[in-house]
Amino acid sequence: MTQSTSNHGLLDNLRLELRRGSLVLAVLAALRKEQYGYTLRKTLEEQGMTIDEGTLYPLLRRLESQGLLLSEWREEEKRNKRFYRLSADGKLILKQLLAEWQSISSSLNGML
Repeated sequence: MTQSTSNHGLLDNLRLELRRGSLVLAVLAALRKEQYGYTLRKTLEEQGMTIDEGTLYPLLRRLESQGLLLSEWREEEKRNKRFYRLSADGKLILKQLLAEWQSISSSLNGML
């Protein structure tokens, strides 16, 4: 394996790690307004945060099981859709994570 091939794999892994935490924050921020999965995916994509269904739906279930999201099934356009929104705890955690994100971002910008 050449050095550049090795670095490419390392970069991919590090990029994935960086994205994981960012996606949680992006999903919580986007769900300040109630949405169902498909519109949430489109909202994130429009903001440059592409996420596939195989990542999004398990993340939504995990955030709901952690008490950060509430969901309910409703019929819309003759189809059942699961709508997600922030819970009270989710709103509090989002506020705290945003403060942390801003602090980290400020520190990194100073270093970079």
